[in-house]
Amino acid sequence: GMKISVVSKKLWCVHKQLLLLLAPLVFLPILFTLPEKEGRCLYVVILMATFWCTEALPLAVTAMLPVCLFPTLGILPAKKVCPQYFIETNFLFFSGLVMASSIEEWGLHRRIALKVLSIVGVKPAWLILGMMMTSSFLSMWLSNTATTAMMLPIANAILESLFGDLETLKKKCKSPEDHDSAIINGNGHVCSVFNRKPGLFPSKQLKHKTAEEIRSESEYQLKVWKGFLICIPYAASIGGTATLTGTAPNLILIGQLKSYFPDCDLINFGSWFAFAFPLMLLFLFLGWIWISFLYGGLNTRAQAEARARALIKEDYRKLGPINFAEGAISFFFILFAVLLFTRDPKFVTGWSVFFKKGYVSDAVTGVIIVSILFFFPSQKPSLSWWFDPQAVNTPYVPLLSWKKAQDSVPWNIILLLGGGFAMAKACEESGLASWIGGHLQPLAEVPPAVAVMLITAFLACFTEFASNTATIIIFLPVIAELAIRVSVNPLYFMIPATVGCSYAFMLPVSTPPNSIAFASGHLMVKDMVKTGFVMNILGILSVSLAMNTWGVTMFNLSSYPEWAHASNNTMKSINATL
Repeated sequence: GMKISVVSKKLWCVHKQLLLLLAPLVFLPILFTLPEKEGRCLYVVILMATFWCTEALPLAVTAMLPVCLFPTLGILPAKKVCPQYFIETNFLFFSGLVMASSIEEWGLHRRIALKVLSIVGVKPAWLILGMMMTSSFLSMWLSNTATTAMMLPIANAILESLFGDLETLKKKCKSPEDHDSAIINGNGHVCSVFNRKPGLFPSKQLKHKTAEEIRSESEYQLKVWKGFLICIPYAASIGGTATLTGTAPNLILIGQLKSYFPDCDLINFGSWFAFAFPLMLLFLFLGWIWISFLYGGLNTRAQAEARARALIKEDYRKLGPINFAEGAISFFFILFAVLLFTRDPKFVTGWSVFFKKGYVSDAVTGVIIVSILFFFPSQKPSLSWWFDPQAVNTPYVPLLSWKKAQDSVPWNIILLLGGGFAMAKACEESGLASWIGGHLQPLAEVPPAVAVMLITAFLACFTEFASNTATIIIFLPVIAELAIRVSVNPLYFMIPATVGCSYAFMLPVSTPPNSIAFASGHLMVKDMVKTGFVMNILGILSVSLAMNTWGVTMFNLSSYPEWAHASNNTMKSINATL
């Protein structure tokens, strides 16, 4: 037995290296059993999928494999692969990330969070709602990960002012005996646990509390604490779906639509928001009810509430009045959103009509606004400064420095998107997508509305084990092809798939926000699985509802569109020439 455990420990130390060596060998048969070009492409796709799911290589490095493998295996020439890494969609994403870094630089996100919490009040259910609203709103603009990382400390501060110190709370759940003696002796020991300022609680109340009551109260408080922590990453994941730049999968949908269906111009920032924002509100509401129900956020004591309210007020007061820089960032942030919404919202005429048709896209808008941040002053410009010889001659500080942007933009995600676009291009040009589509014929028997639920459910499960971005990259081409085979509007399958792969709720490793919340050390895996399983079901139902009601009318999903016909013919001709 000793030998085996030693060997297994050694193997675990090098498991990533072994994967890198063995995976290419294990998948070799694919090259010899499939038609040549499709087989080579599938080989690379499966290899990348394996490395992404196991993180045998850093995600961004795996994303660069197309540059090595597509040209060398004769799937795509390098001059076709490389431009995929910074297509226009990536510029839109980049401008969203830069906007987010300037919001973080001036602390505007903290101000928004504290303001919302001071409005909703501090009953646990309302606080959970406030947390979820704030997290989802912020994650529409910041990355889901940044939102979670920022909201957790705020949550912890509020919880400590409500329930005292967490470690003490955990102890009180375990041992009733110690408390008995404390109460019999009538000393204020227990009281100082509840809040570190003894005296706020009259000791009269405590004398009547039995050990059992104290324990059950502590257990209840611990439950609320968990509900609080778990709602933040969930709300961040849900909020990311509401805007195109909110999360990477949404951008991959756009990039792949441009690639497969060049004539389809139905989806841009404005039209996506009009569809996905109501869906986000619906799912947030259902999620809030479920989390409040599960974690008992429905009653508390008044004293603790007053303390929590005071803490939020105090924290907000510390921020001071809004300064010039925060005001300026708020202005550009709102301008950024408004210009993106109104460029071409489909249901009304947008401002893009003032420019040459088809020239100005969301990416252009984003980059224009973001460029201004690098020279707009962060201090109020004053005329008197010019005429005052005594005025301090401090250097000019713009709203955002390039150094800050460079440090806070996650470039690895940009590479990841690029790798996804390169992979999609190869799936299309090698004929792999249509080959797989041909093998999905049995799904043609399923009514489309049921197919939507199956697709969403499948991706919501798959994304628990792989990154959201990798999941959508791997499956979108297949789903597009499936839709063409069964003559259903491709958007009817592609939109739910894209939203579904953001619904990673069940495991700490499913998505970085979950990992951050889990790393705080107060959540168990079983908490996440139990809460997340129901969240997934609620999500699948919400998406199906949205697709079959307002989605149908907005994107005209009931008919098989002209743009899909056009692309279908090119596919046929590509396959004929192959």
